Amino acid sequence: MTPTKQPAVWGRIDRNRLLIWAGITILVPVPVLLAFHGRGGSLSTVQRELPARAIAAFFAVLATWIVSRMEKRPFDDYGIPLQQALGLRFWEGSAWGFAILSAILLVLRISGHFQIDSISLTGSAFSRYAIGWAATFLAVSLNEEFTFRGYWLFSFSRRMRFWRAALLISALFGAAHIPNPGENALGILQVVEFGLLLCLTLRRTGNIWFAVGFHAAWDWAETFFYGTPNSGLLGVGRFLSTSVHGPNWLTGGSAGPEGSIIAIFVLLLCALLVHFRFPKAVYPDRPV
Repeated sequence: MTPTKQPAVWGRIDRNRLLIWAGITILVPVPVLLAFHGRGGSLSTVQRELPARAIAAFFAVLATWIVSRMEKRPFDDYGIPLQQALGLRFWEGSAWGFAILSAILLVLRISGHFQIDSISLTGSAFSRYAIGWAATFLAVSLNEEFTFRGYWLFSFSRRMRFWRAALLISALFGAAHIPNPGENALGILQVVEFGLLLCLTLRRTGNIWFAVGFHAAWDWAETFFYGTPNSGLLGVGRFLSTSVHGPNWLTGGSAGPEGSIIAIFVLLLCALLVHFRFPKAVYPDRPV
C-alpha cells in the first residue's frame, strides 16, 4: 500500500515567504493608495479608483509570482490557474454576483424600502462609465481575491486547514473595510460573510476565478448599475438614481445594500445554491 502523502511542516521558511509576500502585496502599495484616497471622502470616482486599484492588483500578482518562484510552484497550487483567467468560471461568477446583489435590492423593493427614481446616464456617458467602472472593479476583485483568497489562504490552510484559515482571513477582509467612510458594523459583518462565501466558491470550484467574477460584478452592480453605496462609498457616474427609505439595519444606510440585514439571508441562500451547483470539494483542505 502506498503511504498517504503528509503535508509538510509549516516552519520558518514558510513564515519568511509569507512576510515577503505580505510586504509586497500590502506595504509597498500603501503610499500610492494613500495618495489617491487621501481626498474625496465618501465619494468614489473612476479617475481616482482605477489607477489605485490597478497598482494594488499589480503588486498582489507580482508578490504571488515571486513566492511561486521561491517555492517552485505553479499558480495552480494557489488556486489561480492562469490559463483559466477570465474564462467560463469567471463569467458564471459574474452572472451570480449581479443576480445575488439584485436579489437583495428586489427584496427591499418589494418591501417598499428601495426605489429606482430615474435613469442618470444615457448614450456615450453610459458606455464610458460602464466600461470604466467594470475595469475598476475587475482591478479591485483581482487585488482582493489574490490577496485574501490566493497565497495567504493557501499558506494558512497548510498550517491550520482550509476553513479555519478561511474564517481568520475573512475576518481580516472585513477589518480591511473598517476605514471606509460610511461603513457600519452590520456592513462589516456582511463583508466577513461575503468573504466566507467566496472562500466556499474557491473550495468547491478549485480556483478563484468564479470568486473574481462574482466580486467584480457585485461591486459593479452596487456602484454603477443601481447607484447605491458600496461599503460606505458612493460612486460618481451611476446608471440609475435610486433611494432607500427605512431604518439603516434594513436598508443598509450609508454602507449600501450589503449592510442590510436582508443580505445575511440572501448570502446564506447563495451559499446553499453554490453547494448544490458545486457539490464536491476540489480545493484541498490542507494543501501540501
